[in-house]
Amino acid sequence: MDQLKLAALDQEDLQVISAHLQDAVMTVADIRYLPKEQKAVFVVNRFVWDKEADKRTKEHERRRSALAIGRVLSMKAQGISQNARGTVLELLAVTFEAGEEPSGTIQLAFAGGASLALTVECIEAQLADLGAAWSTPNLPQHDLG
Repeated sequence: MDQLKLAALDQEDLQVISAHLQDAVMTVADIRYLPKEQKAVFVVNRFVWDKEADKRTKEHERRRSALAIGRVLSMKAQGISQNARGTVLELLAVTFEAGEEPSGTIQLAFAGGASLALTVECIEAQLADLGAAWSTPNLPQHDLG
């Protein structure tokens, strides 16, 4: 079917990727930081927000996807234990805070206050679906109160 493939080279592009990743879930084991390659890779189960629920079954879709971020100089975690590899993280947003142009920090914010901060030379990210979608009856809910 329609597999998503996106690239981000600036902050505006990264906002599009962030929108597609809102409410994606991953485990700590799905996070890979490859310092020699200056790359971080995240394998996620992405909620497909841009497709309406099936009218008959009321089911939504999720897809296995990979987010790869290049030009990574360092990665720091807050509120995430590397030893708890089965811990499920729900991604809320991917943002960029500029430093000395074009460098800065790409921040992955998770529900519950956990986060990852990637110091990057510049924005260089790709998001790609890895396979077919599957249905889910669960619609992500947010406590706004």
